[in-house]
Amino acid sequence: MELLFLRDEDMRQAQDLLMVACRAFTGVIDSALQEYGLGHAHHRIMQAVALQPGIAVGALLDVLGITKQSMSRALGELLAMGALRQETAPEDRRKRRLYLSPHGAEIESHLFSLQREVLLRVYRKAGGKAVAGFRRVMRGLIAESDMPGVSTDSFSSPDRSSR
Repeated sequence: MELLFLRDEDMRQAQDLLMVACRAFTGVIDSALQEYGLGHAHHRIMQAVALQPGIAVGALLDVLGITKQSMSRALGELLAMGALRQETAPEDRRKRRLYLSPHGAEIESHLFSLQREVLLRVYRKAGGKAVAGFRRVMRGLIAESDMPGVSTDSFSSPDRSSR
């Protein structure tokens, strides 16, 4: 077993790197989002729906960790522009299930491709062991969280089709 000595400076650096990396990674799609007339909230909704087609609105709130009011505007805009479609759940008519429309799947796929290119370059530079370590760290951070709807189980290869 490898000994790991971590000082407060190391923890501060990790926190700073996560914050800056998150901003840089989301910034990759800023100009494309602007062209579509969308913001990061729209992208997060589309990404979550792509990962879990048929997700209920309530579950989406839990996954995103935002208030109903915050999600309502962006969700309404995505529905109005035809990027998402909603269906009444057959098992409970009060629940609405969300899916990407073909138009929404096209937008989400384009945004994903922009970020995928960055990940490919960075992963190739870092190497397989570093990528495996990165994934362990990210899954560990998720596992440490007690946020409802968030689990490492939901991070398998998604079906990104619009169904």
